[in-house]
Amino acid sequence: MSDNEDKRGGVDFDRRRLLRAGLAAGFAAPLGALSAQAFVPRAVGPAIDFSQFPLCQTSSDGPVLTGAPRKLKLSWNAGAVCLAPVPVAIEHGFFQKQNLDVELVNYSGSTDQLLEAIATGKSDAGLGMALRWLKPLEQGFDVKIAAGTHGGCMRVLSRADSGVSKLADLKGKIVAVGDLAGPDKNFFSIQLSKLGIDPIRDVDWRAYPGNLLNVAVEKGEVQAFLSSDPLAYLWLKDSQYKEVASNLDGEYRDKSCCILGLRGSLVRDEPQVARAITQALLDAAMFSSQNPEKAAKSFQPYAPKAATLADLEGMVRYHTHHHHPVGEVLKRELKAYADDLKSVSVFKPSTDTAKFAERIYVDVFAV
Repeated sequence: MSDNEDKRGGVDFDRRRLLRAGLAAGFAAPLGALSAQAFVPRAVGPAIDFSQFPLCQTSSDGPVLTGAPRKLKLSWNAGAVCLAPVPVAIEHGFFQKQNLDVELVNYSGSTDQLLEAIATGKSDAGLGMALRWLKPLEQGFDVKIAAGTHGGCMRVLSRADSGVSKLADLKGKIVAVGDLAGPDKNFFSIQLSKLGIDPIRDVDWRAYPGNLLNVAVEKGEVQAFLSSDPLAYLWLKDSQYKEVASNLDGEYRDKSCCILGLRGSLVRDEPQVARAITQALLDAAMFSSQNPEKAAKSFQPYAPKAATLADLEGMVRYHTHHHHPVGEVLKRELKAYADDLKSVSVFKPSTDTAKFAERIYVDVFAV
């Protein structure tokens, strides 16, 4: 069994756990057509295997919105291959099945600006990384987290001939990052702290442009660097690089790193619409998990030119699109991340993480 297959091997257990909790969102076969960006939706047809998940099928095949398709704006980072289920939801009709007309907004501003855009109605929903969103959400943006979407975005890389072979080897090293406040630095700082290594005093973090991180290690200016897919995956195709760690290691193998946030007023005023967009994205996520080659093809228009279709399929298989918690499971993950951020002084010591998780999450399937 390959490393990737091993890291994805928890799908049956994970889904059964969610079903036992009565919290699985469900995953469906799509319908029809939808206008958004350059995609041409396909005819009815793609199927999802519901044989093990009858509650999922019941949820996904529940009543949909009536009347004219509800127009919504969804913000995302179009270069993030881990968000492949977004174009899948359009091309394969998952939004259409829920009677939604979704416009994709490629957002490249700061996280604070994105959350403000969602909170103030410039966008209705957005997708992003929990370890980037939670700190701004601590400040009180009117955005509710409705679902985790997948795991497996972040990696630590080094030269194959370096002495850095495990995370603990970063102690005393210089490490390049694309953003000193980025989710990957937060995540691996947390892991270092759990190993008894002070991520502030024991590691020298240096900021470099994201597409030049490998140059820093080639020049010997740093001994390792943090990166996300697709760049990390593509660099790892070169035998001079190796993966030292990822956010699918250990206990995080079964946790989501990216989340879906909804406009607070949408949740309060139109709970069925909030449910519909969440359902559509979870449907698309499970479809991507079961059909990685189709998900890769849907994402290909957004991918770097250096990424082949086989590369994109490999990335979709690596990311845990089968894992997308909602309800109490999601709330527990949010609290755990908040506790982790507290441990590395990103969250205020006074923050009550249980109350924080309760405030920011919403169970759209409880309506």
